[in-house]
Amino acid sequence: MGRLCSFFSSISLKRSAMPPLQKKLLDEESLIESEPKTHSRKPGWKAMPYILGNDTIERLATYGMQANFVVYLMRVYNMDQVYAANILNTWLAISNITPLIGAFFADAYLGKFLTIIIASFASLVGMVIVMLTAMMPQFHPEPCSIQHQQIGGCTGPTSFQLGVLLFGLFWLSMGTGGIRPCSIPFAVDQFDLTTAEGRQGSSKFYTLYYTTQTVVLLINQTLLVYIQDSVSWALGFALPSAFMLFAIMFFFAGTKVYAYVNPEGSNFSSIAKVLVAAQHKHHLHLPAEDTQGTFYDPPLHNDSEVQLPLSNEFRWLNKAAVVVENELDTNGSSKDPWRLCSIQQVEELKCLLKIMPIFITSIIVNIPLGQQSIFAVSQALKMDKHLGHNFEIHAGSINVIMLLSIGIFLPIYDQFIAPVLEKITKQERGLTTLQRIGVGHVCAVLSLIVSGIVEIKRREMAISFGASDGVAPMSVLWLAPQFMLLAGCHVFATVGYTEFFNKESPNGLKSIANALLCLNVSAASNLSSFMVNIIHSFTGNQDKPDWLDSDINKGKMENFYFVIAILGVLNMWYFIFCAHRYHYKGSMKS
Repeated sequence: MGRLCSFFSSISLKRSAMPPLQKKLLDEESLIESEPKTHSRKPGWKAMPYILGNDTIERLATYGMQANFVVYLMRVYNMDQVYAANILNTWLAISNITPLIGAFFADAYLGKFLTIIIASFASLVGMVIVMLTAMMPQFHPEPCSIQHQQIGGCTGPTSFQLGVLLFGLFWLSMGTGGIRPCSIPFAVDQFDLTTAEGRQGSSKFYTLYYTTQTVVLLINQTLLVYIQDSVSWALGFALPSAFMLFAIMFFFAGTKVYAYVNPEGSNFSSIAKVLVAAQHKHHLHLPAEDTQGTFYDPPLHNDSEVQLPLSNEFRWLNKAAVVVENELDTNGSSKDPWRLCSIQQVEELKCLLKIMPIFITSIIVNIPLGQQSIFAVSQALKMDKHLGHNFEIHAGSINVIMLLSIGIFLPIYDQFIAPVLEKITKQERGLTTLQRIGVGHVCAVLSLIVSGIVEIKRREMAISFGASDGVAPMSVLWLAPQFMLLAGCHVFATVGYTEFFNKESPNGLKSIANALLCLNVSAASNLSSFMVNIIHSFTGNQDKPDWLDSDINKGKMENFYFVIAILGVLNMWYFIFCAHRYHYKGSMKS
């Protein structure tokens, strides 16, 4: 994952068949590899305590808000399950669209550092508002018992109360929009990728980043959920607010250490320029071979970037870089960037276009990851949550099983399984990035099938037992297999997609690549909301409850799981089709 832009290290073309320009570029890259710099102006690991500290504490605060939020809406705001799920899905959808806006402003105007600072304060404002909704009685409805909630006898939130809550969630979404697309690229900016030490450092950063996220989620699903459920919702939301304040202070502490990359204009405008220039020159015939001066290929301003050679994929875009008469000024620069673009701009757009089919497949694989955090909690509420006589698992903490599985399996795969696979497959880490993602798809589908089977058994036991509270005499640990499979989906698919987008995107599009990682979650949330509403509306009638009835003992939640599983199978086959046709950046045909 560390060599984000090392294109030439694995290119398979024979040097004798290469144009002179490509030979020169390969010689420069080989020189970098063989004679790495011993000194760098980049701080490297000196900046990581501040960046990782800020990012870890910020995630601790943000995920602390999300971990038990459905339960909060159902118990404090007296919402039914579907209404609460729609609010959470909508919030997550908006929170994962705003990173595209954040990436635009960071690249074009503010820079990554300033964007993170502004977004952090926005998150703090949102957390304080949500904390006040739990602390101030006038900001939420009157308390109501669980029995009254089940029969629909509780008073819901007023327009004012709901408006205050949504206003807080709005600020949280704005904060997410600035932090998520910039945190990883800002960390990578601290390493000099032209040195072997810098590339190794950035690779280790990703490993440490995923480790800290797992620890953060584990804390949220245990300690914070316990405080919210058993002590106080106000305290449970006050702690994330305090964490966010500490995160801002931590980030400011490293201001004298950081390496800053100034904004160089929006990548979105660069993409638009290539498309406009290619369309303007659509009538031109591309030359049979790349002769000197045929294409516009100026040197890069950023020494840490690798200059990409012209490829034949999406060949019609190459016309944007064809130099025609009077398009260069006296110093060899383009007179009109909307009529003549560089080879680098063209190739960066090609990289983005190539990964889009794979990006589409990442949307549906995110649906089971999101739905399990909502509907598995409803299952857990209707199961025996006791472990022994004195300890009871909180329903909102059931995801701990998945986090523990990730924490156990990830190092086992890296330390033991991957080395064995490397000897067999001759691939780094045992499997290619796309192969690992494919394994994640399989785990996602299996998790849904297992979830449906467990739900059938749970409901049968709940109905036959006939308890007044509807709780089945079935241990909540029966949910463990589905969460262990979800852990496999995270280890292979989520981590795989992150690595894929960062490796296959050039330096100039790193912010957009990380915004895509948020956008796929947003699209999955929107699709989830659509499916929940359709199923809720059309699977029941006046005499028959729908599949997702608030009383899950009356509904048929397993059918919902099986529908998503079918969608997952179709998506998996589409992924296999796209992966089979994909050429990695290091093997692009020239």
